[in-house]
Amino acid sequence: MEYCKFRKELDWNTLKAYRIDLKQFFEYVREDIPDKAAVEAYITELHKKYKPKTIKRKIASVRTYYSYLEENEIIQSNPFRKIKVKFKEISLLPRIIPREEIEKLLNYMYINENRKSEKAYKFWLRDVAMIEIFFATGARVYEISNIKAECVNLNSGLIKIMGKGGKERYIQVVTPEILEILKKYYMYNCKEIKKSGFFFINSRGTRYYPIRIYVT
Repeated sequence: MEYCKFRKELDWNTLKAYRIDLKQFFEYVREDIPDKAAVEAYITELHKKYKPKTIKRKIASVRTYYSYLEENEIIQSNPFRKIKVKFKEISLLPRIIPREEIEKLLNYMYINENRKSEKAYKFWLRDVAMIEIFFATGARVYEISNIKAECVNLNSGLIKIMGKGGKERYIQVVTPEILEILKKYYMYNCKEIKKSGFFFINSRGTRYYPIRIYVT
């Protein structure tokens, strides 16, 4: 897990999934380095319990573990080189949030502007800015959480997003009202943002992690 976090620089959600999947794998096989037969039996068990998309992810976690063992010369033979897994995965279209619901949420947030204290206002600005970015760009939760301060150009509205596998892309915020919210949020939180290095921060002035965004 340390290798995945520090060397491969995987995001928090991926690390969490790896930890869960590997724990499940070892609870099933009950040995440190199971052979091909044990891995095959585990994969068969997965097919009995889960849908294709989940099976694919869990197998990928175990495959990554064996690749690590092989790269570090802990094992001589990787059983996954002799295991072929094929199954038909059903493609599901993502659920689209109706425009009316988006407008209702944003209107509610703006109506309930929190100016009870400077601290409350700072985090009201953060929440509004974050939601506006979600709907304006279609970025994922972990991508929003991972936006670095240096990747946001508040003058042009250009934001660099780091996706899975370190892939980067640029998104453009063109709505003046959204840019104004982002500028106001930055103005009230610039000291903490510069210190943490991340654009969206929590009450302690550090990165606003995905799990906290979900709770919010």
